[in-house]
Amino acid sequence: MTRVAAIDCGTNAVRLLIADIVPGEDGGSLTDVERRMEIVRLGEGVDETGRLSPAALERTFTAMRGYAELIERHGSGAGRDPIKTRVVATSATRDAANRADFVRGVVDIFGVVPEVISGDEEAELSFSGATRELAALRPARPYLVVDIGGGSTEFVLGSSSAGAASSIDIGCVRMTERHLADDPPSPQQISHAVADIDTALAAVRERVPVDEARTLVGLAGSVTTVAGIALDLPEYDSSRIHLSRITATQVHEVTRRLLHATRAERARFGVMHPGRVDVIGAGALILDRIMREYGFGAVVVSEHDILDGAAWSLV
Repeated sequence: MTRVAAIDCGTNAVRLLIADIVPGEDGGSLTDVERRMEIVRLGEGVDETGRLSPAALERTFTAMRGYAELIERHGSGAGRDPIKTRVVATSATRDAANRADFVRGVVDIFGVVPEVISGDEEAELSFSGATRELAALRPARPYLVVDIGGGSTEFVLGSSSAGAASSIDIGCVRMTERHLADDPPSPQQISHAVADIDTALAAVRERVPVDEARTLVGLAGSVTTVAGIALDLPEYDSSRIHLSRITATQVHEVTRRLLHATRAERARFGVMHPGRVDVIGAGALILDRIMREYGFGAVVVSEHDILDGAAWSLV
């Protein structure tokens, strides 16, 4: 058994997974020791300014300092060897002119250089993390794994391993800042967002043979929140959300409700993380357009994603 730590720093959230991993011919096992998430909105304003703001960096570093304490507590502080740690950063950091400021801060906190990974690398890790547990469900292959982030969305097609992949600069934070300004957004704003998303999805189709996919697997907070609302959960319950199957009709209805709700109304959903209230409408819309444009009747929802892929990569 090997204990590892993975940190995923995205546009909207920074997440930590400390896990015990046992490799094996059957895929092995990953057991959570700690799984944490903080909404830090690192990518706030990056689409407009091209830079990470000082306030966003400080929010992110504050969360990371707490994560570093947990890694120490579960590693050498518990009489163990230091935990092998990997930090990956995605869309917002890729796009920022001052990403060196982010890198320096991460090195100071964790003692490791963060990997500002490409969209293709992000897709590979997401596929690995998301599909290891799918065998028990026996879904039809190949899978189209879709990771809807804050600044970008990754697509990867594969069966036992990742194949064709694509990353597009369409995410819940980026679409909200670019189009959905009103509360609730106007029909014209929604129409502009749909046009933007659909243009990007057409480009994905040119690079990834999405029509070959037989199962859609959806990852990240936008997808899991939509699933929680569709399941009518009184509060967020990862055990019920993970590996749930949500129909296209349910996704369409949840998306309609979110886009027509005010911020205050969205905040009343029991499954809603406060940091997602502002951007969940755009995240749901991206999922909805993917299912409409590519003809999927359902999505299998996974709580495991790039974070788990990064953890597995350490063994």
